[in-house]
Amino acid sequence: MSLVRVGKGRYRATNARGGTLELGSGEDLNFTPVELLLTALAGCGAIDVDLITSKRADPLTFEVLAAGDKIRDAQGNRMTGLRLDFRVEFAEDEAGLAAEAVLRRSVRQSHDRLCTVSRTVQVGTPVSVAVRGEPLDPTG
Repeated sequence: MSLVRVGKGRYRATNARGGTLELGSGEDLNFTPVELLLTALAGCGAIDVDLITSKRADPLTFEVLAAGDKIRDAQGNRMTGLRLDFRVEFAEDEAGLAAEAVLRRSVRQSHDRLCTVSRTVQVGTPVSVAVRGEPLDPTG
């Protein structure tokens, strides 16, 4: 994944497959990095849950609400209270009831072990940074 500046406070991310996404500082309609974090959490969980439940039935509605609290404290700027709310409904037929029966379990599986994004956030992973390929000295 690479990120290039396309204007003041505006950037374009490009993945290895050539897909692009514009993001920014919140001055326009583009997603901010914090919104993308919430989107990644919701998207990762949604994919897991959808793949499991839709083996039984396609949902009538499928929405994931993602939220959190942006704070600044002694540890710096960060998000706390991250939460996902899966709003999924199935038809009340045999297939829909089968999908409903695995919904909570699939959300739990995604949260506890499947979703790489939420697992990385929960477990915590150091992020190394470099300038022109040279790692920054962690001591400053």
